[in-house]
Amino acid sequence: MNFIEAIAEYEFLQKALLTSAMVGIICGVIGCFIILRGMALMGDAISHAVLPGVAVSYMLGIPFFVGAVISGVATALCIGFISQNSRIKQDISIGIMFTAAFAFGIILITFMKSSTDLYHILFGNVLAVRASDMWTTLFIGLIVLLAVFLFYKELLVSSFDRTMAQAYGLPVKWIHYFLMTLLTMVTVASLQTVGIVLVVAMLITPAATAYLMTDRLWVMLYVSALLGVTASVVGLYISFTYNLASGAAIVLVSTILFLLAFFFSPKQGIIWRTRRAKQKLLVNK
Repeated sequence: MNFIEAIAEYEFLQKALLTSAMVGIICGVIGCFIILRGMALMGDAISHAVLPGVAVSYMLGIPFFVGAVISGVATALCIGFISQNSRIKQDISIGIMFTAAFAFGIILITFMKSSTDLYHILFGNVLAVRASDMWTTLFIGLIVLLAVFLFYKELLVSSFDRTMAQAYGLPVKWIHYFLMTLLTMVTVASLQTVGIVLVVAMLITPAATAYLMTDRLWVMLYVSALLGVTASVVGLYISFTYNLASGAAIVLVSTILFLLAFFFSPKQGIIWRTRRAKQKLLVNK
């Protein structure tokens, strides 16, 4: 049975396809702002910092979305507090806090009934996604996309020029924590698809690929979302067909798309830049 026939017949595959596509879109969109702000390490930190919240939520029997958002935002606040009130720079405080939160989360999960739960949280398993997980992902995705649409101008100005944003009277600090909240929500939505360990790749790689292909932010958002969906769908196909880990397959496809853009992008690709440089050299001669 081929992949298309399997989608038409199996409900679990339909849920997996819809969930992975939404994750690809929201990771691609939020990832654009993350890389423009030079916050790739913060994305890694938040993706790992949600683990204690997820573990506590499972233990208490409440939606893991609640615990994960609280844990992620609390870690972001702690990182900011440490870097603003000591000689420790932000990258160092990020390294301290996210590793501490991640280690604490692993310890909490050891008290849970099965190590399988830890494996799925860390590495994802989109083929086993439940209906409740799918609807949670769709709900989070709509909130994130609506928030980006409503506050696009504020995010745009503060991402490119923090000083200008402050001069315009924008609450730069609150915009930062607002973006951290959205980042945490995207991480939660990505748990079933790629897991905590690999979610940073889905946040950064499609956005970085789009960054090589355009100079306009609104175009970058659309291209990044499209690349995220493409990686998710193709990765899901590979995962189903060859019985591979879904998260790893999705991330590898995303990396291949990045390498294609890195070498062949019309503006920034190495091949075309080298060719233009040679042509320019010949003209000068």
